Amino acid sequence: MGVLMGFRVYPTQFSWKRLLELNMAKVLRHLDRKVLLKLMWMQEGFLQRIRYAMKPDEAYGLIFSWDNVVANTRDLKLRAWEQLASEEGKEIPGDDNVERSLLYAGADHVLHKVLRWGNTEDDVDRLKSRLSQLYYEILIKLSEPIEGLKEWLDALATSRIPCAVVSSLDRKNMVDALERMGLKKFFQAIVSEEDGMESIAHRFLSASVKLDRKPSKCIVFEDDPRGITAAHNCTMMAVALIGAHPAYDLDQADLAVASFNDLSVINLRRLFAHKGSTFMELEKQVIEKTPRRRKLTIDTIF
Repeated sequence: MGVLMGFRVYPTQFSWKRLLELNMAKVLRHLDRKVLLKLMWMQEGFLQRIRYAMKPDEAYGLIFSWDNVVANTRDLKLRAWEQLASEEGKEIPGDDNVERSLLYAGADHVLHKVLRWGNTEDDVDRLKSRLSQLYYEILIKLSEPIEGLKEWLDALATSRIPCAVVSSLDRKNMVDALERMGLKKFFQAIVSEEDGMESIAHRFLSASVKLDRKPSKCIVFEDDPRGITAAHNCTMMAVALIGAHPAYDLDQADLAVASFNDLSVINLRRLFAHKGSTFMELEKQVIEKTPRRRKLTIDTIF
């Protein structure tokens, strides 16, 4: 026995082979070591298990993406691009593929490959800086969350289910926006730019650590198919919010809803009704019982 990051470690308790066999092995490969160790050894204590047995809803952790789940950032992004185009005397083509790029592709890609603005790298850097500035100028005016979200969070708070919000925004702007929308009190954890997570999946795992909930006990609320895939790669459930993407693009989600008004805590219980929770638990030896062999006689052969 040894001690690692404050946890007692028994060599026979954990199988590295089992971890590598999981779908999320690729996600874990580049994850911060401290976060990974916390995930590996995060086990429910005896008192916690009793508490969760009496109040099972508290064992869950809910993770909300910022974009188009907490706030309507779709309109914010489009308005920022339109204002930048106006300032530069440019026009944005009215094409669905272009709009999709403005919403989901990086600014570098859009400026270089889609809009082809900026003749030099200095021009591109200037445009990116101005775009970011315009976005934040519009963001500080944001005061309303997605419809039905506040009521849903209030219901979760009543059931004492902890919630986290994840974004690539810096923490200050994110906290300020949450306070303006009256949502700050509902989130026990925030994952922001300062956490240095490289991917969506890393942000989800960081949120589960901050909530002190196993990934297999977490539910991610997303509107993007990429986020749903990332949640599943982390062994989390995924609830899709239909809107920015049509329902047929979100068919991989465990549940898809048109609005938060369609949800209840019972929906969360049903999601886990037939789901195991073996992720990163101690390895258990399974001994299969061999059925008794029947003695062959003439009657059994014919």
